[in-house]
Amino acid sequence: MTKLLQNNKHKFTFKIADHSNIKDIVRLVESAYRGESSRQGWTTEATFIEGQRTDEREVIELMNKPGSIFILCHDAEKLIGSVQIEKRQDKTYLGMFAVDPERQGDGIGSMLLSQAEAYARDEWVCKAMQMTVITIRKELIDWYVRNGYTPTGELKKFPYEEPRFGKPTRDDLTLETYEKLFNSQS
Repeated sequence: MTKLLQNNKHKFTFKIADHSNIKDIVRLVESAYRGESSRQGWTTEATFIEGQRTDEREVIELMNKPGSIFILCHDAEKLIGSVQIEKRQDKTYLGMFAVDPERQGDGIGSMLLSQAEAYARDEWVCKAMQMTVITIRKELIDWYVRNGYTPTGELKKFPYEEPRFGKPTRDDLTLETYEKLFNSQS
């Protein structure tokens, strides 16, 4: 799937990850969601979840899972975006979506999302893309809505008992499922 896209300033390469990319994926996801570096971007969760967002073990498990891939975005040799997608019957689940905090707002997330949707629709012939979003993330939810996602009404409590997702600093976190239906014109 190596593809080259270009905007006015940069050439971006999109490819499917392999095991040589694991450490870079973990580093990118951590920088986009947790810790001080994440505060440079608008996708940070550091204000309400402490600790790790992922680790090498989880990325390896997802990478080895049948029907699961990571799509990477590079600017020259630097990894600047990553998303994991997983085929689940006739739908695709999108997770671990991350863009380098210093590059957020440059349109990389939109391009990466478009690549993930195209792969799910064209390669896996799925009917929809789904993801879960923490409900207090209004700016992130608004971004997904602008990109064609709608709430399904499915809500579930944040997995507080799972330390691999970090340590929430508040007790009111809820996840909501959002979905985008594909059509032949997508």
